[in-house]
Amino acid sequence: MLASRMNLPNILTLARIGMSVVFVAVLSFTWPHAFGVGFILFLAASLTDFLDGYLARKHNQVTDFGKLMDPLADKILVSAAMVLLAVERFLPAWFVILILFREFLVTGVRMLALGNRVVIAADIWGKLKTIAQIVLVCLILGREGLHEMNWHAVANWALWEWARVFFYYATLVTTVLSGVLYLRTFLKHGEL
Repeated sequence: MLASRMNLPNILTLARIGMSVVFVAVLSFTWPHAFGVGFILFLAASLTDFLDGYLARKHNQVTDFGKLMDPLADKILVSAAMVLLAVERFLPAWFVILILFREFLVTGVRMLALGNRVVIAADIWGKLKTIAQIVLVCLILGREGLHEMNWHAVANWALWEWARVFFYYATLVTTVLSGVLYLRTFLKHGEL
């Protein structure tokens, strides 16, 4: 039964989970260019998120497996990155805890809905939240990667900091808003 679900979009989703494991391993040890390599891995894994959704819709290969696993793969990748960045003190712990709280809440609500044989795909606010989180992580990893390569002049451009602050707050707002809207939708439709 699982083999019948293994189309290219679903393979890309599973590949993103595997890349998340490698990403965590790369950033968990101190070695030269860890942030640069981590940036490349994170960016490549994030691109599979956009590619798998595009391919699934284009080739009419949207499956229940993909609807569940795609957002889960995103949560694994982004949550791992956020925790690692909090450990390195690039993000405040409360910020990462709030993100993890929202992710666990939405996943729990989705599981309850699944128990009623209802599969709920991500909405636009959840997608905007994911984009904001991915851009924020890329900005932090990219800047630190430039520092590792001694490109301090580029890494210290004011634009990096402005963009980081913008996406920090965009992540905060979309995380809270999407979580509240998700919960409200489930309560409204009696899925809980």
